[in-house]
Amino acid sequence: MSNTKSLNWTQANQNYLLASLKMVQRELEVHYQSNYEKNKDTNPETFEKSSDRLFLNYEKELNKADEVLQRSSSLERLALILGLSDFERKILLMCAGVELDASFSSLVASLNGDTFNTYPTYSLGLGIFPDAHWSAIAPQSPLRYWRLLETNNKTLITKSSLKIDESILHYLTGVQYLDERLNDIVEHLQKRNKLVPSQIAISNTLERVYRNKDHSPVLPIFQLKGKNNPDKKTIATHICEKIGFRLYSLSIDAIPIKLEENKELIRLWNRESALKSYALFLDCTEINTKDKLASQAISYFIDRIQGLLILSSSEHTPMTKRSKMEVMVPMPSSKEQYQLWREGFNGLSSQLESFLPNIVTQFNLSAHDIHTISNQVHEQKIIAHENGLLGKRVWKACCEHTRPKLDRLIERIEPVVSWNELVLPDIQKQILKEIVIQVKQRNKVYLEWGFSKMGSRGLGISALFAGESGTGKTMASEVLANELQLDLYKIDLSQVVNKYIGETEKNLKQIFDAAEEGGAILLFDEADALFGKRSDVKDSHDRYSNIEVSYLLQRMEAYRGLAILTTNMKSSIDTAFLRRIRFVVNFSYPDQLSRAEIWKRVFPLATPQKELDFEKLSRLNVPGGNIRNIALNAAFIAANEKTPVQMQHILKAARSEYIKLEKSMSSFEIKEWI
Repeated sequence: MSNTKSLNWTQANQNYLLASLKMVQRELEVHYQSNYEKNKDTNPETFEKSSDRLFLNYEKELNKADEVLQRSSSLERLALILGLSDFERKILLMCAGVELDASFSSLVASLNGDTFNTYPTYSLGLGIFPDAHWSAIAPQSPLRYWRLLETNNKTLITKSSLKIDESILHYLTGVQYLDERLNDIVEHLQKRNKLVPSQIAISNTLERVYRNKDHSPVLPIFQLKGKNNPDKKTIATHICEKIGFRLYSLSIDAIPIKLEENKELIRLWNRESALKSYALFLDCTEINTKDKLASQAISYFIDRIQGLLILSSSEHTPMTKRSKMEVMVPMPSSKEQYQLWREGFNGLSSQLESFLPNIVTQFNLSAHDIHTISNQVHEQKIIAHENGLLGKRVWKACCEHTRPKLDRLIERIEPVVSWNELVLPDIQKQILKEIVIQVKQRNKVYLEWGFSKMGSRGLGISALFAGESGTGKTMASEVLANELQLDLYKIDLSQVVNKYIGETEKNLKQIFDAAEEGGAILLFDEADALFGKRSDVKDSHDRYSNIEVSYLLQRMEAYRGLAILTTNMKSSIDTAFLRRIRFVVNFSYPDQLSRAEIWKRVFPLATPQKELDFEKLSRLNVPGGNIRNIALNAAFIAANEKTPVQMQHILKAARSEYIKLEKSMSSFEIKEWI
């Protein structure tokens, strides 16, 4: 039925345009007959009666088409919205006529007195139409301001040939499309997923504001705030669908800094928006406030955009003089995320039920992300009856989807080490296992038992791993990541700390914000670069260092994942800071018995070995990290000799390692080796 209506409107719109063109054409013919064919044998009375009859017929055709239209024709809508006078409307129709009808262009050529000049001019219209007015050629007149017509002479505007803008010509005929000049910089946003209840409430609120716009002279900007960027677009598309708008997104990077180019983009978008019911979604989450020229260009653009404008912002909002309707868009609640997962795996949700509490607790995902992950897992065709496979695959997909993209600041470590390979005193191992328990039981304690209602501060799980280099701090982090099936990211704090005030905090913020959704394990290495005894503030740098440390601890306390700090010098960390860290694990230098255990576990099962004496190897006074280096280098030496790993290979590798450490090897360490 709707297709039939659309076809009826298209045909009626064309009929309306054709009748309008005929009426203008007849006016031109009358003028030509009166002024250029006076000497021909034409009876003036007969010609006048014929003209009146034709005008009456065209008017009937116009009225008939108008009755069928049911809504305004493209011509009348354009004239009303852009404010065209009857004279300007006729000028526009003259220009459309020469493009659509060969007889029309021939008539204009005759009026111009030039067979090859088929384009009308303002001068021609001013001399023919009785309702002509000079204001139509002013720069701010609708025809010129909205660039409805193209001119080939900027100095003699009245004599310039006029050509209708191609997009406007197609619009008049009922063919609507995005102007080609916008194709490369805007993207059509289509309806994506269903909204969750909290998002439906946001959508309904903004829809009501739009429908009540008649009570305000200017429609406010709809500003969607918060970090849930994927769902902002979904909400925006739902609003636009309900009020009958087509939504496009524009990157702030595409907004010209040059004023004239900025103005032209504004003019073009406002014309398209007004005529074709387009709305604009502008993502300002990545705005660079330090780039003053770009910020000014964006603010200028926003202040002058007409129609429905939806802004997405996180913390920094462009300066604007326009009023805004601000709405916070949070992540879906835990209950809503549960429901989204169940809907995403309809029919298979029972297999996910035991995994869902941990998934929802660990990963703080938008509705769009959950839909995306669900579809990805479905495409992998997981066999439904395989026990536990679906839940594990969803967990892995969540890890992959939430991996932060901050290669400059972080390094992802693939965890391959298990508990069996970790040689530590029992008390240290027990603390590590307590950390695992707390991560796994967060859902029950924080949500079911209500601890999360006490506030986010202090709910993050933080740990300090203290000990000399090579004593197993990174290895222990790998064990935790392997046990928890989470991504592990190593952040070298010596690289994050910046000499410029504010940059360190900015870098830390980027890291935590990027990792927040997935709650991955963050390993902040070389914490000594930032921590220290700051009790005595001697200068402004010390004062700001205190702020940076406090900011790091604050984010660790609120972080939904596990955050680990490592230090070689625990004594350098102020006790006031230590009190804010939940777990402290001391990694002591391994004694001889511990070193023997490390040597027994350092070689993979597939490595061929011959006559290795672990008691003798344990005399090498180096920590586990160096033991692993020696073992690996010895394996390469043995492989090159095509023999199993033997004591002489380890001795050779050990000597190289000691040279690297600038350390002398004692006779006791290699006594009776060979």
